[in-house]
Amino acid sequence: MKIVTIVGARPQFIKAAVVSRVLKTNPAVHEVLLHTGQHYDENMSEIFFRELNIPQPDYNLEVGSGSHARQTGAMLQGIEDILLKERPDLTLVYGDTNSTLAGALAATKLHIPVAHVEAGLRSFNRMMPEEINRIVTDRISDLLFAPTRTAITNLENEGLLPLTCFSGDVMYDSVLFYQKLILDNPERYITTGIPQEYMLATIHRAENTDNPGNLRNIFNAFARLDSEIVLPLHPRTKNILKSSAIIPSNVKIIEPVGYLQMMKLTMNARKVLTDSGGLQKEAYFLGRPCITLRTETEWVETLHDNWNIITGPDTELIIKAALAPHPGKPQKNEFGDGNSAGIIMQKMTSGF
Repeated sequence: MKIVTIVGARPQFIKAAVVSRVLKTNPAVHEVLLHTGQHYDENMSEIFFRELNIPQPDYNLEVGSGSHARQTGAMLQGIEDILLKERPDLTLVYGDTNSTLAGALAATKLHIPVAHVEAGLRSFNRMMPEEINRIVTDRISDLLFAPTRTAITNLENEGLLPLTCFSGDVMYDSVLFYQKLILDNPERYITTGIPQEYMLATIHRAENTDNPGNLRNIFNAFARLDSEIVLPLHPRTKNILKSSAIIPSNVKIIEPVGYLQMMKLTMNARKVLTDSGGLQKEAYFLGRPCITLRTETEWVETLHDNWNIITGPDTELIIKAALAPHPGKPQKNEFGDGNSAGIIMQKMTSGF
């Protein structure tokens, strides 16, 4: 069985590493890895292939940045050419990026079955490009791997339940696997120059980075926190910040780091402040309280007992959440049993 896996952005590299590691154990499966090049910075792409032991892509479209239409259009053309050449039995896509949408569209129009990992997530905010990508990808996919029961319910409400498999979350598999790796050799993944005590922050979504008022509100909140804040910054956001916000003295900006370094930073942080979907979950899995700098979350399971508090870019709400006590109850296990990749492989290879 030949599977073409399509990735293009940082979170997808991590998810693909989990599933690819399991696919390699099946001699009947041949995986072809296609990298769209949606993320092309060294720290956003190449380092992931090295440290997560993902084979170098068989193809790299090197699409780079651009408007949604231009980027997706370039991907569609490049992906179609490769699918016509490879003629796979299945195309595998992850998450909610333009690479996800382009891969699903190109394969569907060539009558190649599509499997979507992380299906059924909904923010119910159609201003988010990712929400449109999720909805369309789920509609045209042949096999939907839902990471949570909430995602199953969303797909059922949209009439897509017959296509759906509850796989659990491959990111939970990933955290379990790499957390052990870090704990076995913690010195290897240290980021130099980090304060002994800190909160960890990430900001990258357009709803914040493209809105100067939101950025100012977030950084005004940071300035009023009695804590050092470590902020690994995407190159695009770093350029925007130069003109949109004043960086408080308690915020330490560092270059983007690899996945394992980021996980270790999360493990050691007092709290996490983020507008990322993936980091909300990783904080939850690692027992770190999270503050979500958005007005909604796809991962509603993380909200119980204030493990994750939604504040949006509201200065006062961010401060209040940062001062909230540590959750008094343990996290719930709603993301599978850590064998999501095995379930995905079994379903894809069983003639669905």
